[in-house]
Amino acid sequence: MANNYDVVVMGAGHNGLIAACYLAKAGKKVMVLERQAFPGGGVVTQEINTPGYKHDLHSSVHIMIQGNPMIREDELGLFSRFGLKYNYSDVPYASIFADNTALITYKDLDRSCEAIARLSAKDAETYREFAERSMRMMPMFVSGLYSPPLPMGPFVAMLDSSDEGREMLDAMSRSSLDIIDSAFENDRVKMHLLKLVTENLQMPDELGTGMGIYLMPGIIHTYGVSQPVGGSGALTDSLVKCLETYGGELRCNAEVSKVLVSSGRAVGLRLADGEEYLGKDAVIGSMHPHKLRAFVEEVEEPILKRAERVNTSTFSLFVSHYDLKSPVKYYAGDEIETATMLEYYQFDTLAEMLDDFDHLRRGRLPERPLTGGSDESHANPDRVPPGAGMFHAITMSPYKLADGGAARWDEIKEEVADKNLAAYRKFTPSLTDDNIIMRSSWSPLDMERSSPNSFVNGDMHGAAPFMYQTVGHRPTPDLGQYTVPGIDRLYLCGPFMHPGGGVYGAGRATAIRVFDELDIDFDKVVS
Repeated sequence: MANNYDVVVMGAGHNGLIAACYLAKAGKKVMVLERQAFPGGGVVTQEINTPGYKHDLHSSVHIMIQGNPMIREDELGLFSRFGLKYNYSDVPYASIFADNTALITYKDLDRSCEAIARLSAKDAETYREFAERSMRMMPMFVSGLYSPPLPMGPFVAMLDSSDEGREMLDAMSRSSLDIIDSAFENDRVKMHLLKLVTENLQMPDELGTGMGIYLMPGIIHTYGVSQPVGGSGALTDSLVKCLETYGGELRCNAEVSKVLVSSGRAVGLRLADGEEYLGKDAVIGSMHPHKLRAFVEEVEEPILKRAERVNTSTFSLFVSHYDLKSPVKYYAGDEIETATMLEYYQFDTLAEMLDDFDHLRRGRLPERPLTGGSDESHANPDRVPPGAGMFHAITMSPYKLADGGAARWDEIKEEVADKNLAAYRKFTPSLTDDNIIMRSSWSPLDMERSSPNSFVNGDMHGAAPFMYQTVGHRPTPDLGQYTVPGIDRLYLCGPFMHPGGGVYGAGRATAIRVFDELDIDFDKVVS
């Protein structure tokens, strides 16, 4: 017997939950169905090793969501009513080089330029120009990032109508390397900036990705970079509280097998066990374009073929979670401990860095691992037992290995984790055998297994951030407006939709699209 709702949602990742919360706040009866035993998708904090150590399984740092009106204006009451708090460090981002000297980007622009000036006075002036321009562009960026995008044609025409817009259009067509390498002179400054934009799972030299260097400085120096108090999953916890407060429901261990379609209209979701949930107003699905065929049989073949041609990111991430007896210290000094994002460089030159990224492109693991990560208990000591520490180790890695494909990850995972550990030990005295209580590792293949309908090919961002997969063409021109042509009242959400992967809070845009088609005043609901 079917269960009847106004809206049913497939997937309780943060995007699905956000869309559900806005609709529940509008008075709709909403049910969210989640395959796993817990909500959150890529925004989850759990005790995975030793009791008392709370690790972020996937996302840790929340960058792009800081400009979202859901956060800035507290549209859902996540801060005022449902317990969400963020830690904002004065040091959003830092790099430790092979000689254990550091370069720090502070939230304060003047201090950031002073740090760069120690390496290059010219680069400090150039960075100030970049950052100030990015901050001036923030209102324009923000207006388009968190709501349904313009179709690509009108978007390009709009940009082409002003000098500022043409500059953005030029950046969107170039690579980050092209922009940074031509503007800056010092290799360490270049590496510091390039490694930051590669956090979006993009190669430094991939064309159509250059917008990152325009976005990142504005976000960092306008809103800051942060982590939720209690771990990344605290955002999910606040969303679940919001959903339930407004009468919405969440059911875990409920794997969806099919979108129910009748007379060209989505009417519900069927679970793997045959149980059905009907949604009279809308069905929202976190379905990667590669998976659309598996869930919706009625979509026309050309649309499915274009969806299956969507390119995922060129590389993925290998993550290890360490429980430590004491917190991490760094050879580079105590100030580094306060960095929200921290990168480590096993090389001395930009050329070496690019060589290592080239290995990823070809399915090979570089001899010098491309590493990042930190002890998140420095900012949030309640995530570990008193006096203890933790380490979230992130290494950029290919999903499909040249030797053995993705399946080989199960064979070499611990060997790779050991190699990565050796690389981290060059920067800290705290990752010794006697300080490590326990370690667990997640390969790119494990990433895909954790969310097979979103993290295809181990891409936690859903789809590569190339220009031809942005704005109204993300993930394809057919699907770029959060709808599926030929299937009425079926809406899409997930990291593969505009504005992109990572923690953007992109479910807000899906909600706006549903509101528009249901003739609900979004501004009135959130005011």
